[in-house]
Amino acid sequence: MRLTIPSKTLAAALVAVLGVFAWGHVIAPPSEITTFWNVSNESNETSIDHGKWQEILDEFVQEHESGVNRFDYAELKEDGDANQSLIDYLLQLSEVDPRTYSKSEQLAYWINHYNALAVYLVTSQFPVESIQEIRLEGPDTSPLDMKLAYLQDQPLSLNNIRNEILRPIWKDNRVNFALNSASLGCPSLSKQAFSSDNVDEMLNAGMHAFLNHPRGVSIKEGKLTISSIFEWYMDDFGHDGDEVLAFLMRHVRPDLSEQLGELRKYETGYNWKVNSP
Repeated sequence: MRLTIPSKTLAAALVAVLGVFAWGHVIAPPSEITTFWNVSNESNETSIDHGKWQEILDEFVQEHESGVNRFDYAELKEDGDANQSLIDYLLQLSEVDPRTYSKSEQLAYWINHYNALAVYLVTSQFPVESIQEIRLEGPDTSPLDMKLAYLQDQPLSLNNIRNEILRPIWKDNRVNFALNSASLGCPSLSKQAFSSDNVDEMLNAGMHAFLNHPRGVSIKEGKLTISSIFEWYMDDFGHDGDEVLAFLMRHVRPDLSEQLGELRKYETGYNWKVNSP
């Protein structure tokens, strides 16, 4: 069965296919969401299949001379088979209970799920200048708060996955450099799907690439600008600006670290323009 849903969220797609979504469902408060998903089975050595997602990445992610990968949303929207494959992948993930897998398998699952949902959302509404333009659940609902997935009787948004599952459960600030919200200011969407075998290596690579790129840390005419990621999720990097700077100094290249040591103030910025070619 082929689904073409240019004006609905994936949650609505799951209604049609699985018959499980109820708009009146009461969402648990954040602490309960975190507790619900903070379960694993470390004896389970099986893997979750991300093959369909890898095919999408292979075909539509483009490396760019700027150092920020692009994604061809227009081409994916026109390619009916590939678009259906993305929907099939997301439906496949919706049938998985990640809690029955190991923590490393879950980490890869949630990162891939977040990135695939963001790609689906922007593709379904393309062309758009920014993901922030998308409004499907009312004018006051951010696209990052739209309920795009329905898992184990819980509707989840991109913010739910980032802020109530990934960040509080794993407490690993590198996760912030693996998630892509379809924007040029984001860490790049990797050309490789995450898996339990590569997740640690890819988190390190993603952090290094972002911190050593101007959208992560930039010094111009003695003025320091860092990504708004360090403001939005400051608790992942320190309790104040000094601790954020200390984190950056430990992880950027040596010449940049030396310059940071001479600066005590910074501004933040972020480019929400969609990361299309």
